[in-house]
Amino acid sequence: MDFSVLMSIYRNTKVNELKECLQSLYNQTVKATELVIVVDGPIPESLQNFLNEEIKVHSEIKVYPIEKNVGLGNALRYGMEKCNYEMIARMDTDDVCVLDRFEKQFKVFEEDKELSLVGSNIVEFVDNIENTIGERVVLEKHEDICKDLKKRCPINHMTVVFKKSEVEKAGGYIHWLYDEDSYLWVRMYLAGCKFYNIQENLVKARVNLDTYARRGGYTYYKSERDLFRFMKKNKIINCIEYLKCIFIRFTVYVLMPNRVRSWAFKKFARKN
Repeated sequence: MDFSVLMSIYRNTKVNELKECLQSLYNQTVKATELVIVVDGPIPESLQNFLNEEIKVHSEIKVYPIEKNVGLGNALRYGMEKCNYEMIARMDTDDVCVLDRFEKQFKVFEEDKELSLVGSNIVEFVDNIENTIGERVVLEKHEDICKDLKKRCPINHMTVVFKKSEVEKAGGYIHWLYDEDSYLWVRMYLAGCKFYNIQENLVKARVNLDTYARRGGYTYYKSERDLFRFMKKNKIINCIEYLKCIFIRFTVYVLMPNRVRSWAFKKFARKN
């Protein structure tokens, strides 16, 4: 199976985290044909030097620089254009794959040819992959994922493998501050795409102790409010569902102090 892995790095990407990420890709039981890395704007010399050394050893790495930082959604849109294969896997460059991630995902695609995208659960860790702090569990079957989409992001972005043609028919990646992934899932839903989430932690996602606390503020709220407004406009949710969703988010993102918000995420949005 030929497939691409799509990644993006920027000035704050850390060499040691990228190194750990790439190693988990090199060690896969089913290896990618190409690793497409978009360099989103200028990066430190140390990061560029690391990339140069990796390219010498791993011919599957293909690097595409963008002169100015354009944000994740735009960077991934550009990177997807550079992917040479129909099957594309997403990977965040500070996360780590379990060794049989792609093997398990492509097995699911073989069992159901109608699938557009296959994701999975994630386990979150701080600093060391053994220092896990919780799991983000998502629903398994297409019908349940579509229902969950009306309330929250139902797919873990860093876990997905998708068909390029299916994402393109939904319009591809488009910039949406903080929520370029959720915006894509909504448009794929509208385009009639079919989803599935493997009920295993196939990616170990790196977080900071203040990650949950930082998911707040009016700008964060406005991004999600506008996304739910888009869903209401396209009749995915009704007016009552819209008001309920934005009330909850205004309370959590704007009114809650950071410490309380962090507790709420860990308590209600994660499995410990």
